[in-house]
Amino acid sequence: MLRTAFPRPPGDIGNPKTFGSRVVYEVVEGATVARVLDEDTWDGALSASFAEARDGLIARGAGIVTTSCGALAVHQQWLARDCPVPLTTSALLQLPRRIAEFGSVGVMAMDSRSIGPRHLAAANAPADIPLIGLEQGAELYPVLRANRPDVPLDSARAEADVVEAGRRLLAENPGLRAIVLECTNLPPYRAALSQALGIPVFDILTWLEEVWHEAETSHLKH
Repeated sequence: MLRTAFPRPPGDIGNPKTFGSRVVYEVVEGATVARVLDEDTWDGALSASFAEARDGLIARGAGIVTTSCGALAVHQQWLARDCPVPLTTSALLQLPRRIAEFGSVGVMAMDSRSIGPRHLAAANAPADIPLIGLEQGAELYPVLRANRPDVPLDSARAEADVVEAGRRLLAENPGLRAIVLECTNLPPYRAALSQALGIPVFDILTWLEEVWHEAETSHLKH
């Protein structure tokens, strides 16, 4: 988990009620949103903090490990290397599968400026994939950017932001057949978005289920 203070409703990866089974959390020391998203401020100390958090989760019994920021796709390889349990850093990592399955797939991020060619390359996804952010939204983006526990989140208005962004993405790319939500704060609005657009929507939670199922199936085969 990054060190954040904004509200996390059920469905958000940082809310324990999101998960039907036991979940454990480790907050990564020094991992603010700004520091994680800025390639120039990432250093050895931050890498060590992420590795320590990963190892702490495994020591506490985690059977699968993930992160609370989709932009961490760029750190998938080294974080997952020699990890004794499945580890997936980002919902973006499912893009090759979704593209193979649906053909034309779009991405919704919290901030479209935070997802660039290196993030998509890390996910083996095309650099020109349709992408939209929520920077123009009136509720969700400003509340998360404020990053304060005393700034409440209006879930209905946040949902409206997500649906509006989805409609713009679909209007600009009418051939889209599915959407992947990069940000782990977006799953609470997945169902509403899918219903509004009439196409499947995937996120970190659906991806975790897929990774977990494959790991369990592989284990049973052995």
